[in-house]
Amino acid sequence: MTLEKSQIVTHIQKSLTFTAYDVKWVPHSARFVVLGQHSRGTGALHVYELDGQDVKLLSETEKEHAIKCGTFAASSLHDRHLATGDFEGRLSVWDLERTQTPVYTVRAHDQIINCIDGCGGVGVQTGPPEIVTGSRDGTVKIWDVRVKDKPVAKIGPAKGEAARDTWAVSFGNSYNDEERWIAAGYENGDVKLFDLRAMALRWETNLKNGICAIEFDRKDIRANKMVVTTLESSFHVFDLRTQHPKNGFASTVEKAHDNTTVWTVKHLPQNRDIFMTSGGNGTLNLYKYNYPSPRTRKDADNKHDEGVPGTVELINNAKVAEQPVAAFDWNPDKQGLCAFASFDQSVRVGIVTRLGQY
Repeated sequence: MTLEKSQIVTHIQKSLTFTAYDVKWVPHSARFVVLGQHSRGTGALHVYELDGQDVKLLSETEKEHAIKCGTFAASSLHDRHLATGDFEGRLSVWDLERTQTPVYTVRAHDQIINCIDGCGGVGVQTGPPEIVTGSRDGTVKIWDVRVKDKPVAKIGPAKGEAARDTWAVSFGNSYNDEERWIAAGYENGDVKLFDLRAMALRWETNLKNGICAIEFDRKDIRANKMVVTTLESSFHVFDLRTQHPKNGFASTVEKAHDNTTVWTVKHLPQNRDIFMTSGGNGTLNLYKYNYPSPRTRKDADNKHDEGVPGTVELINNAKVAEQPVAAFDWNPDKQGLCAFASFDQSVRVGIVTRLGQY
């Protein structure tokens, strides 16, 4: 039987009065938040809700400094607090019902917070609720909002190493209360994997181009695979199930279908082998990862090789905007429902069809 391709359909488009840098669905709801910067340099925090064939603005809050990134992943489902990083290096946690004053705030970095992720909250109940931030100052810091004013861990450049702008961070391997990894990507193409339990650098490599996004396929399982996107029209899928002592993790590299910067990567919550990337020319690209056969993996292991990588299949792509799509998020509850924001000052709600067949 021939499978019909999944289609990427823009369902709703909403114009914004600011430049959007991030979009996140509020867990277990029909709401999403859009974060960004007004032309006067102030921050925007807008909350929208699906309303039939449209979206309605529920609240809008202007902040002193532009907001670059956000996550709900360190909060409980009961609270659903949003953690954000801004251009002044401040980490703040917000109750969306009362966004005038944060429930937690700290000057986390000396310069802009480029990236943020959370763990121990929504979707991952193991381990402490933690937030990781990455900054232009070259450091990665881990925060527990129960600890006031200081990070629980800090990762900086090695002695004698120049500080590199940190562009991407992601939690993974949090399958019990002790284990937790952080992946970080930098402007010079460095990718570093840190083991927080051992407080040690587990692995590193360089992809020769700036790292735009990193995501494990799941946070709450043993490390399985990780996708890393780059500034120069490519992404890498690393198989994290085995690690060769010399050659590291097996990986496959894929040129972007549209030959442009790959801004984001997000795995489908209902199927970890399906993921979406967004492009600098306004496209969305839907991919499927196919694992190597057990026989092939066994042959590679017998040769003491680094392993045989899987393959990546482009399912479909769609032009959805005239400017780069800088932010994308899947709805965790409704399969195929997504939201994405582009630099044309618009946020869109999309639907991806026929995902259940894969």
